[in-house]
Amino acid sequence: MSLNDEMLAQGRKPKLADLVIGTLRKRISEGEYEAGGKLPTESQMTSIFGVSRTVVREAIAALAADGLVQSRQGAGVFVMANAASAFSAIGAESSNKISVALNVLEVRMGIEIESAGLAALRRSSSQDAAIQEAWNEFERQLKLGTPTGKTDFAFHRAIAAATNNPFYIEVLDGLGGRTIPCDVASPWGTESVLTIEYQKGLQREHLAILKAISAQDAEGAREAMRQHLWLSQERYRQRLREQ
Repeated sequence: MSLNDEMLAQGRKPKLADLVIGTLRKRISEGEYEAGGKLPTESQMTSIFGVSRTVVREAIAALAADGLVQSRQGAGVFVMANAASAFSAIGAESSNKISVALNVLEVRMGIEIESAGLAALRRSSSQDAAIQEAWNEFERQLKLGTPTGKTDFAFHRAIAAATNNPFYIEVLDGLGGRTIPCDVASPWGTESVLTIEYQKGLQREHLAILKAISAQDAEGAREAMRQHLWLSQERYRQRLREQ
């Protein structure tokens, strides 16, 4: 499916350059296009993204203005050495301090409360279904007794996608594993945290967010997300006090 088809399926007027920009930013931040490396040619990108040369040029111009890429006459477009975002650096840092987990949750509160409200206002039917599917997958993993961290992240990422603002997704992707501090793969994942009851509590909180977004209740979605992240902070503060 081309980017144009994808956005039409979401029921929105296509803004192809914005989506190309968001995709290229993500690939650069994740290292798919490495610093000093060359991006695909203009012709290749028109094929990859299913857009016109004009759209590709607009996207490259925007990335160049942000200092992420540089066009070199006759050579192509190259990723700048300092292209990795600050969020990517944060995501790559390793620490097992609970105080760091609390800092990450504080940042998420500043971002995800509003993203939940925007998702309620802007989400398409397919995006609403994607949030529901992520919730269902968490429930399935919970019943199987398998780690739920990735599906937890997928739930929050689906909400970010439903804002139809690619920068919300970029921030979550940049934070990476730090987005879900209690994930078994994170520095904070312990058996004392990842109990079934703990995860069922998360699911109840997720359900309140899901219902508000599905009902297009922006204030309800913001409040449900605020409550979810605040309770997550309280759980970590309790662990800190126990230490």
